[in-house]
Amino acid sequence: MMRQADLRNEIEDLEALTTRIEDTLEMLEIADNAMVDELQHEIEVIQRQVDELELRTLLSGKYDRGNALLAIHAGAGGTDSQDWAEMLERMYLRWAENRNYKTDILDRTDGEEAGIKSVTISIRGPLAYGYLRPEKGVHRLVRLSPFDAAHRRHTSFALVEVLPEMDFNNEIHIPPEDVKIDVYRSSGAGGQNVQKNATAVRLTHIPSGIVVTCQNERSQMQNRENAMRVLKARLLAIKHAEQDEKISELKGEYTKAEWGSQIRSYVLHPYQLVKDHRTEFEMGNTQAVLDGQIDPFIDAYLRKID
Repeated sequence: MMRQADLRNEIEDLEALTTRIEDTLEMLEIADNAMVDELQHEIEVIQRQVDELELRTLLSGKYDRGNALLAIHAGAGGTDSQDWAEMLERMYLRWAENRNYKTDILDRTDGEEAGIKSVTISIRGPLAYGYLRPEKGVHRLVRLSPFDAAHRRHTSFALVEVLPEMDFNNEIHIPPEDVKIDVYRSSGAGGQNVQKNATAVRLTHIPSGIVVTCQNERSQMQNRENAMRVLKARLLAIKHAEQDEKISELKGEYTKAEWGSQIRSYVLHPYQLVKDHRTEFEMGNTQAVLDGQIDPFIDAYLRKID
């Protein structure tokens, strides 16, 4: 359900846009040639705002208006894939920054030579989960490897998970006896960065076998709370996936998603192209996409499925 503050913000945005349109219409009535460029710019801004508000109407899922947990896992490809996972981390952090969302890295495991093996990020802001849910899936990178002495072309994969984050989740109850809790020292780069106290937390959900670690906070209690939030989000995702599978099986539409079925390809060599395989939407400016400009892909996906 939409919270009161969210509803107030929606009304204020609509009122502001209505006023802007009315002011522009008044300017059109008295405009001369010197005002053409200014009015053209104003119309383009209004069109973008209308498109944004229209897109918001498609975000009507139960958790779309809330915060998100985004996890990235390096896949097949060794150091190249770990570097690719870090590139994706940067892309999503840039995207969140452009939207004035708040981010916290809950857990991060560095690669042996470069990049990261995995990272879990809390992204907080209006509609964060709704906008990010189209990003869930396997992302594929094709490029000349900077880690190959022969500088050959490599293909790398990374898995992106997007989960709804809820501070108070009454849908998922976890009995204490179902969770094994281990504490250990946080890993770091050495020197002053190595934790002397055991503040990192590993939760193992015994019935499902799900393991969650959090080590970025200095407080063991904070790491434990963050790990429990992630665990609840993962269990909620499993619960909904099982429900969706049952419905799809009844309809005769269920097909199991496999690791190799990438949702998007980022090709840096022999040509420059980012293409979403679900919508066929593509962009040639790969650097802009890797700098966080992924909204056109999100827009295309949401308009197609909704």
